Amino acid sequence: QVQLVESGGGLVQPGGSLRLSCAASGSIFSIFTMGWYRQAPGKQRELVAAISSRGSTNYADSVKGRFTISRDDAKNTVYLQLNSLKPEDTAVYYCNAQWVVLGSRYDAWGQGTQVTVSS
Repeated sequence: QVQLVESGGGLVQPGGSLRLSCAASGSIFSIFTMGWYRQAPGKQRELVAAISSRGSTNYADSVKGRFTISRDDAKNTVYLQLNSLKPEDTAVYYCNAQWVVLGSRYDAWGQGTQVTVSS
C-alpha cells in the first residue's frame, strides 16, 4: 500500500512563496504519475499540476508561470513550488499518485496540507 505524506503548507502573505513536499512510501515511485490537487471551501477538487514518470509536466491555467512541480525519484518525493501567491490560491493541497501495474490502474492520496494566502 502506497502512503503519501504532504508537508510545507502554512500561512503566507500575497506575493509570497511556499514549497510543498510529498513523500511516498514503497519502491516503485519512479513509475508514478504524481499530481497536486487543491480544494477550496465550497469548491470541487481541481488539478493544479502533474508530472509524469518521464518528467513531463502540465499545469492548470490559473497557476502557469507561478507554480512549478518537480520530482526526486531518489527521495521518493514530489515538490510543488508556489510563487507569487494570491488569496485565491488558498485551499487544502493534496498529493496524488497514479500508476499502472499489469494493466490495472491504482492511485493514492495524501491527507492534505493547508495553504492560506492572506495579509
